[in-house]
Amino acid sequence: MSSTKVASVAQLNEALASGASDIEITGTLRGMPSLTLPPGVALRGGGLVFGAKGLKLTSDNTISDLTVRTSTHELAIYNDPAVSDIGTLRLRNVTTHGQVYLSAAGNIHGRSARPTGFGVEAMQGAFTLWNRQPDPAVTLSARLENISVGSAASPVRGGGVFVGGHGDTAGTADGGTVELELLSTGDVFSDGGIAPGTPDLISGGVFIISGARAERALNLGTTTTYGQNDMVLDNWGRVTNLTAKAAVTSHGPSGIGFVNFGDIDVLSIQAPIMTTGLGARGFNVYDGSLNEAGFESITTTGDRSVGVQVSRELPKLTITGNLSTSGGTGESLVKGVLMPLSAIALSVKPSGHIGTVSVGGDIVTTGDGVATVDLEGPVDTLSVRGKVVAHGSGATAVRTGRGNRTEVGHLVLEAPNGTARTTP
Repeated sequence: MSSTKVASVAQLNEALASGASDIEITGTLRGMPSLTLPPGVALRGGGLVFGAKGLKLTSDNTISDLTVRTSTHELAIYNDPAVSDIGTLRLRNVTTHGQVYLSAAGNIHGRSARPTGFGVEAMQGAFTLWNRQPDPAVTLSARLENISVGSAASPVRGGGVFVGGHGDTAGTADGGTVELELLSTGDVFSDGGIAPGTPDLISGGVFIISGARAERALNLGTTTTYGQNDMVLDNWGRVTNLTAKAAVTSHGPSGIGFVNFGDIDVLSIQAPIMTTGLGARGFNVYDGSLNEAGFESITTTGDRSVGVQVSRELPKLTITGNLSTSGGTGESLVKGVLMPLSAIALSVKPSGHIGTVSVGGDIVTTGDGVATVDLEGPVDTLSVRGKVVAHGSGATAVRTGRGNRTEVGHLVLEAPNGTARTTP
């Protein structure tokens, strides 16, 4: 099938009116009103510049090799919620200035619509795929590859990549779902722009929301967040295998490198996790299930910046390099509540239990009065190839809870200004 080439807004409108199904844009078309693609139409090449909302898809549309520009707060590419069947929507080699919002919903509500769970609301992403249908029979199937968002010089405002289904206020799926064969991302840079001290709003660099089920989630590029309450990688959904091959970095207060509230079989972070904001933690398991977690290294800085905190069952935790924190005690966001936390390197809460912990390097803290390893809950096997070191004044290398039988006698413990080991 031959394509229809257009070089002006008038020619594009004429091509659509005449029923053309394959349209190639030459150059950049400016002064565009919001444009709706009829079912089955493919659009490729060139660029479109809109004053307000951008390109609306209907069903069985293909967009390729195209740049779409709107204001950054507007929808650059979105779909018509009134169609009965969206068919297959294909986006390939597409660049936008403005949000990509693909939703199965009764109507478009814009960015004010947010999923709620675990005491917080979650902001939408620059790329958002969201099944908001309450009917559990409604399923969106997707393969999302090499999505990049923002840049180090210009991170997007809000979340980065957001994929989810219909969820209730507990953060669990209760309606339509999204089935992901693959979600892969390139470089992602985001800043939620959340006001300091806000306890009930978060955003994520790459956020898998309740009702999303992914076979593979793969972060090929760096994922970096800059703002208050910005999670770098966050999961409320169901993922079989989640892998990050490049750095995971948080620069904002109360951020987290990776946090899990959903269900994951295998988590593999093959590059450093680093947080620099106050109260920004490395890795948390607060809810849901996780069978196996592996990391290259985890480094946090600042008061209340916990390295690893586990509040659930975790059969296996492996860190090939070092686990280190700096800072003391202060308040940080936990499930929508500001709570006092200390910059502990490895924390197992009373409700938590880890089967096997293996650390290839050192576990180190520098904060005063901080426990480097704090085991309120048990660890069956704890192996540290290097040392467990508490540098701070009055600090403790290993603290174990009452009745905790975790064996730590084989570890090399150092607390030059404190105590090597304490038990209640």
